[in-house]
Amino acid sequence: MTPTQLFRTRIAGIGSYLPEKTLTNKDLEKIVDTSDEWITERTGIRSRHVAADDQTTSDLAYVAATKALEMADVSAKDLDLIIFATVSPDQMMPSTACVLQEKLKANNCMAFDLTAACSGFIYSLAIADQFIKTGAYKNILLVGAEILTRFVNYQDRQTCILFGDGAGAVVVRRANDNEDSMIVSHHLHAEGAYGNLLSLPSSGAAMPPSHENIENNKHKVEMQGRELFKQAVRTMAGACVEAIESNKLHTDDIDWLIPHQANIRIIESVAKHAKFPMEKVIVEIENLGNTSAATIPIALDRSIRNGKIKRGQNILLAAFGGGLTSGSIYFKY
Repeated sequence: MTPTQLFRTRIAGIGSYLPEKTLTNKDLEKIVDTSDEWITERTGIRSRHVAADDQTTSDLAYVAATKALEMADVSAKDLDLIIFATVSPDQMMPSTACVLQEKLKANNCMAFDLTAACSGFIYSLAIADQFIKTGAYKNILLVGAEILTRFVNYQDRQTCILFGDGAGAVVVRRANDNEDSMIVSHHLHAEGAYGNLLSLPSSGAAMPPSHENIENNKHKVEMQGRELFKQAVRTMAGACVEAIESNKLHTDDIDWLIPHQANIRIIESVAKHAKFPMEKVIVEIENLGNTSAATIPIALDRSIRNGKIKRGQNILLAAFGGGLTSGSIYFKY
């Protein structure tokens, strides 16, 4: 390799996991003032998965990760790095990446959590790409996993209808010379001015958990839905256009768009603004809900395993999340 030559990053394996228990819209009708029809019409969600009481976020991630490692034919002992994207870690310290490392019996590799909310997976993929391209590492495990149902206020119908639990994992490695798979570009952004639109107030040093904060549900997700919808469409559509224009492409050159699965109205609006026909948009929200950092890898895993996404196809990922974070990744699978 010459000093200016870069390696290519290949997605070698992928896996996902969803807890067995489900919470349907009909179930929610018994808990909060809502209806199946109201939820379905506004979100496209009919049910979501809920982790068992004895399951942790790292447990969900472990199952997804083992599937990804198996597909990639990579041993956990060969991993150079684990990046764990989540806003619902097992605990603040140690990192859930380190907990997962121990469960996988991976070697003494680098491991850290990444907090970018629903954009966490594409942030992680972009970071992993840099480590691969520069030759620093060869095998990297990325995980997006959440148990958000434990942070949802089931008296707030605006948020409790949206979120579900799940995990997705991807193994990326250095591509061989005879493999044309590669991550082509990533465009990532953050706009802290919109951070108040989606937050978990009592989750850190600014507002530590206390009896008063818990009584006031400050340990639960808070969302300003109307404004968040507007910013979600703006940022995701903008990230799609940015990827297409910077690579001198047309939407016809993209085989599949996988947007963050927040709700169907956001997905449809993003597709419209970015001029993508819905036939080329992967939608996996109906029985999953919004699993935050896990939505994109879960949707990618399902689409690869059912044969919809094939090797050699051009894929565009787009996400937005609390922060406000956003971005896109264009790659050839």
